[in-house]
Amino acid sequence: MNWFEKMKSGLKTLTKKDIPSGVWVKCEACGEMLYQKELVRCCWVCYQCKHHFRIGHAEYVQILLDEGSFEELNADISSADPLRYPHYRDKLREGKKATGMNSALRTGTGRINGHHAAFGVMDFRFVGGSMGSVVGEKFARLVDVAIRQRYPLIVVASSGGARMQESILSLMQMAKTSAKLAQLSEEGLLYISVMTHPTTGGVTASFSMVGDIHLAEPNALIGFAGPRIIKETLGKNELPEGFQRAESLLKHGFIDRVVPRTELKETLSYLIEMLASKPEETGEKDTAEEQAKLNE
Repeated sequence: MNWFEKMKSGLKTLTKKDIPSGVWVKCEACGEMLYQKELVRCCWVCYQCKHHFRIGHAEYVQILLDEGSFEELNADISSADPLRYPHYRDKLREGKKATGMNSALRTGTGRINGHHAAFGVMDFRFVGGSMGSVVGEKFARLVDVAIRQRYPLIVVASSGGARMQESILSLMQMAKTSAKLAQLSEEGLLYISVMTHPTTGGVTASFSMVGDIHLAEPNALIGFAGPRIIKETLGKNELPEGFQRAESLLKHGFIDRVVPRTELKETLSYLIEMLASKPEETGEKDTAEEQAKLNE
């Protein structure tokens, strides 16, 4: 049927304004138009080329934790502007508006297939997921909760590194988070670090790379300095194909497994089941028995 016949028959061509917004999403990798409801069902992974879309904290909570199990902690802590850095307050307001959070890290407790866990997730939309003093403090408090509750610790990272607007206060968080994880290790508790695209800078150089288990999403950019800086430092025009991507880090032993997002919850559940300390393994039972003997 040509255009003139359509007009005579009364058929109307569907215009762009007749298509509801938010129904279709274009894949950033293959260019395919994807039905959004199906994309959500696939955990925001393209069902044509398996490209992993960058998602926020709310999506990771929904994907990884059992429904209704997440209990947020320290949500009200927000960054100050200790150095009076130009436009920093504007950046913070933009980050809060974009994410609905007061910082780049959301923390709390929840369950993964019934297994209790202390859970943290970063959101790149909040000043590039950068680590400032609040991120370090919330991370430290989350570790304290994990120790107190005897929970494994799971942290999903997405960050551009330490936050330059807080200068040395931001860099101090690298030592602070690493020290808290040393305490967690001394308690014999499991820490699983999940790295998503991108995980770089001071976050990579601190808590993301000192886990008991390192997982990463496919093709995630993971490293300390960015490719441009490395090229300039080495005086090279090109870097090896796949440089600083998750698959390359797996090949060279920096991470333990590359896990598609659709399999991440089951993988975390399995690791917790196999590796996390059970109550009888924490020494609490033995201590109670010893105390009872002493009382006798």
